[in-house]
Amino acid sequence: MEVILLGTNGWYDTTTGNTISILVKTSEYNIVFDGGNGIHKLDHYLICNGKTDLYLFLSHFHLDHIEGLHILCKFVLNKLKIFGPSGIKDILKTLVTPPFTVPFSDLRFKSEIHELPDELSEIPFKIKTLPLLHSSLTLGYRIEVEDKVITYCPDTGYCENAVKLAENADLLMAECSHKPGEYNEKWPHLNPETAGKIAKEAVAKKLILLHFNPQLYESHKEREKAAREARRVFLNTMAGRDDMIIEV
Repeated sequence: MEVILLGTNGWYDTTTGNTISILVKTSEYNIVFDGGNGIHKLDHYLICNGKTDLYLFLSHFHLDHIEGLHILCKFVLNKLKIFGPSGIKDILKTLVTPPFTVPFSDLRFKSEIHELPDELSEIPFKIKTLPLLHSSLTLGYRIEVEDKVITYCPDTGYCENAVKLAENADLLMAECSHKPGEYNEKWPHLNPETAGKIAKEAVAKKLILLHFNPQLYESHKEREKAAREARRVFLNTMAGRDDMIIEV
């Protein structure tokens, strides 16, 4: 399978990257984590010809994770299934509608919105979701497909649930908003060391850092410095960048 980093910034777009969105392509499924502006690249990697089903998992409703949804009308899919935390139906039906954008009812494909964890039965592959430590309800995800485990831990501080989701994962994708040594209790996020700590305690196989705060990480060079700090804790760490493709 391939994991494609469509967007790796948090907060806002810069020349370094778009806001967060991740595509997981398997032989059976097309899975996207979060809908930041990076999602506009989806048709670069998928054949959007009306035959594709897409499973979109939203972690929470801060704008950098959902702002790209205004371009859903760009795609030609068979069906879109969107999953996310409590309140997702009301929030998306408020956002994906005039005067902001084309409403779901006018898209060129069928769409469904499902609230988690109540509607896990709508997902055809093995998945686990747990709340993370953030300023608002935020879900982390663990999927098991093709005998591989992929974990996505977006906006969060260090917490036990992140370790549980990443246990023995083949790939852990974890945010890295803070610089080394930094933390903010009001807006919990990870720094390189705490991302590495989660991967180490979970005995994950590989860690990719993403969701970099563009105000703190103004260049890929700064991201690479963060990866070096994380490798002091967990050796197999990489700094993510837009359009990076990871074979799992």
